[in-house]
Amino acid sequence: MGVGGTSKRERMQENQWPRLRPANNKDCKKVADLVYSVLKEYNLKPDPAATDADIKDIEHSYFERGGTFYVLEEKNGSIIGAYGLYPVDRQTCELRKMYLHGSYRGKGLGKLLLEDALSKARQIGFKRMTLETASVLKEAISLYKSYGFVEHKPEHLSSRCDQAFILELE
Repeated sequence: MGVGGTSKRERMQENQWPRLRPANNKDCKKVADLVYSVLKEYNLKPDPAATDADIKDIEHSYFERGGTFYVLEEKNGSIIGAYGLYPVDRQTCELRKMYLHGSYRGKGLGKLLLEDALSKARQIGFKRMTLETASVLKEAISLYKSYGFVEHKPEHLSSRCDQAFILELE
């Protein structure tokens, strides 16, 4: 809880900055820049032809499939964070593209992104959430585990990922 007993999420929804908002295709380049800069920071390779193809057309890849995609935006229009919920089937979504710019980490914004993603997944009606990640993203993995995600072995992992997690949302 923060100022006046309001949570960080509630303050952000009251036109505070940075703020979460649904993404659209006008955001694709800024989202790609965010994702690729964080990948570079951790010596991971972008894969625009496969793993990262979904951010070339956010509206089609997420919204038209029944998922969602949110960006964390600063007042100047820069995108400093993002996450997507990609429908795997009617009951399962995959948390994708949850990234936060390095200079904004350690301020509770990663928790904000994850809490919002979990809330939106439940609102949409998903019963479980999966995600893939790379072991070098230690802070993210620690965050996922603190929210109850457990390791699992999917049939397939994307090229830069070596771990997968699942969380039952009910």
